[in-house]
Amino acid sequence: MQARPQIYAQSEPRSASDPSDRVVNRKQNGVSIAVADKNPIVRAGLFDYIARDERFAVREIVASGAEFISACERQKIDVGVIGWGLPDMTGGDVLRAIKRRNLPTRVIIYTGDFSPAVLREAVKSGAWGVTSKADDPSVLIDAIACVQQGRMSIPFVDISSLMSDPLENLTVREKELLRALANGWTNEQIATRIGISRNTVKYHLKNLYEKIGANNRAMAVAMFLSAGPERF
Repeated sequence: MQARPQIYAQSEPRSASDPSDRVVNRKQNGVSIAVADKNPIVRAGLFDYIARDERFAVREIVASGAEFISACERQKIDVGVIGWGLPDMTGGDVLRAIKRRNLPTRVIIYTGDFSPAVLREAVKSGAWGVTSKADDPSVLIDAIACVQQGRMSIPFVDISSLMSDPLENLTVREKELLRALANGWTNEQIATRIGISRNTVKYHLKNLYEKIGANNRAMAVAMFLSAGPERF
């Protein structure tokens, strides 16, 4: 019978049902797993589900990206399962930090935001797998096993399209709209300055968001600033 993990003392009291934020599983064999998610319910659920599988040994469960990176530096973690939106950084930030430090941990992004933009950044930043929180938990277990064996576990998409720059094929009008958004213009201001109706602005913006994989105006502006305004 598998032993329960040791739970290290914390500066603040935690519910007995929450196995975070530093968990060490006594199981000596198996693929070493670390989990990071901002939601304590998700952390507890992931621990219980992953630990049932005799192939895996859950070594660490933490809430933040910094704690996850520290765990990977402190001990050998074969596979990491992390949320995309952590309290201190994004999953992309964690992936890039793991790569900069040349750590061997293979990371799976476990996210509720399954947008093309997140999928693109995850793949470009070095994720070995991406799974949705809406999927059955068995999908994550299969992904861990797949990644541990050195195979990527990415949803059925055109990987080449994810690796390409979504902004490089914009039309002149789309680039103009993106600059206007970055300048803080309202739809009415864009319509007036470009010389089109507000409904046409909405139509063009909808197409623009779909083309670059942005969920909203804020994400489109963030992508524009990340790419470098000088390109436009």
